[in-house]
Amino acid sequence: MRSSNSPTACGAANPGCRRLSAGADPCADSRVARKSRLKAGFRQDCLPHNKCRNTRNGLSKWHCALLPLWLILAGIPLSAQEAKAPTPAPAASPFAGSAACSACHEDIFNAFMKSPHALVDTDKHRGFVGRACESCHGPGQKHADSASAADIRQPAKLTAAAADKICMGCHLNTPTQVGRLQNSHARNQVACTTCHKVHANGPMGLVPHGAAAINTECASCHLNVWAQFQKPNHHKVPENAMSCVDCHNPHGSIRPAMQQSFGANEPGCLNCHGDKRGPFAFEHEPVRFEGCGTCHEAHGSTNPRMLTRQEVRFVCLECHANLPGNNSTGRVVGVVPPAFHDLTSPRYQNCTVCHQKVHGSHIDRNLLK
Repeated sequence: MRSSNSPTACGAANPGCRRLSAGADPCADSRVARKSRLKAGFRQDCLPHNKCRNTRNGLSKWHCALLPLWLILAGIPLSAQEAKAPTPAPAASPFAGSAACSACHEDIFNAFMKSPHALVDTDKHRGFVGRACESCHGPGQKHADSASAADIRQPAKLTAAAADKICMGCHLNTPTQVGRLQNSHARNQVACTTCHKVHANGPMGLVPHGAAAINTECASCHLNVWAQFQKPNHHKVPENAMSCVDCHNPHGSIRPAMQQSFGANEPGCLNCHGDKRGPFAFEHEPVRFEGCGTCHEAHGSTNPRMLTRQEVRFVCLECHANLPGNNSTGRVVGVVPPAFHDLTSPRYQNCTVCHQKVHGSHIDRNLLK
């Protein structure tokens, strides 16, 4: 192996050209030796380090020729005319923001910011930070410029399906909305805004509070039901001791008539009448499979205990004497066992005198006790 100070390939013919050792001065060779190498025609790359002044004679012309190319590749403009063109401005946003809305609708905006919907203006997960008004009314920049009511969306004037779609954008997966899209309110084109007034009733008027307000809201549409509550025997709804939503879920339910449920799938009546729930060793089938409405009028009745018939026996005979007939004694009896009672006799005309556990019994299959 050659030592670091041995001559290079070209240095073999020119003793003056040597490999530079580490730390050696690139200009250590004498000026005379360098001139002799150039005259002898040795290559430029055999010269010592380019810090020597003589190398500038061979490289300066190339540097000047390649300098514009280097500047172009580096992205440096050669003149002011070649400067980079400015980036086009982004398109204007169609949203005006809540501040623009409050300039004209100050009272409505101040009340809105005290309502539960004010969360939309600050909740980043909903995507309407700083423009809560436009989450329901749509982009408002055009309306802010023209001040025309035709340039803004008004949910209260939309069809029920369109208004519900706006509300369901946030409320679709909330527990209170289970069944909303399939219930009778939606099928009958009753929109969310029919019952929920976002601005009309002040900051806390979005939902009616108290039994009186709820009953008044429901009675404004369900006039026939409200008339049933005026009968002598009724649930205490007109007295505001209870409200319609104690028994019904206005947003939808898995049970008929949007009834509230108890214990996942049982009638909501059991929320108050828990002693009738069971399970019993001896069930009364209508209670288990058909519900309380088989024997009782839920809203009101002219009959005692809100029964469907004026006498107890007539309620029982709807199931237990569907085919009355004459027996050998000539007396009218029922055909459903035990069916041996003389129904024309007053002693048999009140079934519950003997059959006291009509909702179910733990000890007697005839529901006697």
